[in-house]
Amino acid sequence: MSMTTPDADAPLIERIKRGDVKAFEMLVVKYQRRIERLIGRMVRDTDLVQDIAQETFIRAYRAIPQFRGESAFYTWLYRIAVNAAKKALVEMKRDPIVTESARASRDDDDETSRVENELTDGETPEALLASKEIAATVNASIDALSEDLRQAITLREIEGLSYEEIAEVMNCPIGTVRSRIFRAREAIALKLRPLLDTREGDRW
Repeated sequence: MSMTTPDADAPLIERIKRGDVKAFEMLVVKYQRRIERLIGRMVRDTDLVQDIAQETFIRAYRAIPQFRGESAFYTWLYRIAVNAAKKALVEMKRDPIVTESARASRDDDDETSRVENELTDGETPEALLASKEIAATVNASIDALSEDLRQAITLREIEGLSYEEIAEVMNCPIGTVRSRIFRAREAIALKLRPLLDTREGDRW
């Protein structure tokens, strides 16, 4: 498990604590795409994703003096990103002026493309259409989940975190994580079954 091995980012963090801004820039380059992807799953308004990611890194930079290395740096960073995204969602509910850019760009979403690539059986138009329909259904199913289930399944299936790391990010017992992921998979499978027919259960 990665949390029991030395954190590869520890030398950079020590440099940052000594005032080396370049070391922090290296961490931003390393994790920016992953953080933006995570936030993009929580906040579907693409115009806000970069702002929230920037806020995440600003908060992380300010908090690094308090970082004790008790967890992997990226687990700690993910927790900051999740909190920043939740704060933005609360603010959006108070001031619900959001753009439609998320819907417009959803077909170009990296993760949609990834799901399509995994599920494409052949190059025939029918197979390609079916894979796009499946990908769209998976994404719509994830979007329809409650926030806790969506976050858990995103961290597990898209970000590839372990159950232990997810429990730390979500600040809940590992049993709760397992339950949330199970319920999320069940909900997605229910929507997919009519499309998959004989392929039921292949992915989930």
